[in-house]
Amino acid sequence: MNLTLSVDDEILQQARRCAEATGKSVNQLVREYLEQLVGKSDLKGLAAEFRELTRNAKGDSRGWKFDREEIHERR
Repeated sequence: MNLTLSVDDEILQQARRCAEATGKSVNQLVREYLEQLVGKSDLKGLAAEFRELTRNAKGDSRGWKFDREEIHERR
């Protein structure tokens, strides 16, 4: 189904930049938002996106290892 929306030009430009940064279209972002709003999410798509993000992660722990005690330490 097609849907016509009225959106401020600046908002649309920002949405286009966000969409481009994630490799998606504004249409896809709106569709995904509406699906999440009504509780219907594409779990396979989300899992694929997560796999892609983790595969391309450039993180570096610089030797840090997970330490449960440190994580739960109260400050």
